[in-house]
Amino acid sequence: MSLTLTTPDLPQPVLRDLRGAFDALEHPSLAARLAAMAGMPVEALRARLPAAVQGGLDGAVRGALSAAMTAALRSGPARTPLPVPSAWFHRGLVVASGALGGAFGLPGTLVELPVSTAILLRQVAAIGAEAGEDLSAPEAAAECLKVFALGGTSPSDDAAESGYFAVRLALAEALKGAVGRTIVPGFVTAVASRFIGPVGLKLSAQAAPVLGAAAGAAVNLAFLEHFRSVARGHFTLRRLERTHGTQRVRAAWDALAASRDAPFLEKR
Repeated sequence: MSLTLTTPDLPQPVLRDLRGAFDALEHPSLAARLAAMAGMPVEALRARLPAAVQGGLDGAVRGALSAAMTAALRSGPARTPLPVPSAWFHRGLVVASGALGGAFGLPGTLVELPVSTAILLRQVAAIGAEAGEDLSAPEAAAECLKVFALGGTSPSDDAAESGYFAVRLALAEALKGAVGRTIVPGFVTAVASRFIGPVGLKLSAQAAPVLGAAAGAAVNLAFLEHFRSVARGHFTLRRLERTHGTQRVRAAWDALAASRDAPFLEKR
């Protein structure tokens, strides 16, 4: 049994790639993963963070993103060959940093946040390179950083504002004024406003009493796998746009989005 898309504008393998990207970018699963890991609903998980931590989280996230930009892309995959496959190398790093941060509780996790964010960004860059991105291009750093916004939500989001292309457009607006590889502060703030949701869930899960130091590694691994999936979706879509044109890919994406109620794939 094969699956045939009712929209014939793009080859079937391309449409399968598009559907994979759609699922990764429009249906992120981090909240469900972390809630299941901590053994409590998402609402209860969010409420676990102390008020003082919640108040300082925005600055911590912006600082982590800025530090990650400085550290991760300078030592990207094109500059520093790895002794093992990228996926396993970065899994090992986030497990180690999560275990170390979790050993010292919530304060340790906050200290570890810039480290794990830099590791995540380096893995995002590696995925981008695998999808054909030129990491030396002026826009490469911004495209990597966008993944953190695409994999999160803002408290003010509604259904019309939280879709992939809506967020991508908003980030493009925030990036106006950038020169070369320089990231304007407004862009980092825009990314941070969305990345703060996943970070809050991560910290809350690591603060749950049923999780100990070793579980910090598991939380970090879930975090990595989530953003790996988002990065793969984002850079797959950019690859398809480069190859088949932005308008054709966007038309197929919109058809897929409209097919949630009407079947987008026909069996034959």
